[in-house]
Amino acid sequence: MKTAAQRIQTADTIDLVPQILPLKKILVPIDFSPMSKKAFQYAVRFAEQFGCEIVLLHVVEPMTAIAGTPLAVDIFAQPEEDTAAAKAELACLAATSRNHRHSFTSAARTGHAPNEITKAAKELDVDLIMIGTHGYTSWRHLCIGSTAERVVRTAPCTVLVVREKEHEFV
Repeated sequence: MKTAAQRIQTADTIDLVPQILPLKKILVPIDFSPMSKKAFQYAVRFAEQFGCEIVLLHVVEPMTAIAGTPLAVDIFAQPEEDTAAAKAELACLAATSRNHRHSFTSAARTGHAPNEITKAAKELDVDLIMIGTHGYTSWRHLCIGSTAERVVRTAPCTVLVVREKEHEFV
């Protein structure tokens, strides 16, 4: 008969974790920045551990005026082309990890990124949102805002924020 210490040393922790944190679906918002791709790498590792699905989402934001209101006529925007290009790029990103044992779906939406991300999380009934952050502080954060921060505040599920400067786990 094994002692408790021997059982702990030989326990398969991968089998124990899904009982604590059952993940079936992870939403990964992608803006194609290095940080969003790093969040994708984290999601792939989680999917390998938990055998869950990854949903990649890109949001095409409409052009806005300086005051933050949508332009009445947007002669430069081509949302259909932007959405099609985003879907193609999402497919390429997913293809880089196709040899793993999890499934991918992807979508592109048009709208305000934090709103569309939380709306997609609700509609798709995801268990986790894994999002990258650029880590802006002070005036840059005030001017640009933080999609990740807004998602954390309004998400219907747990959010894991991947920062630029942190320990490498993947």
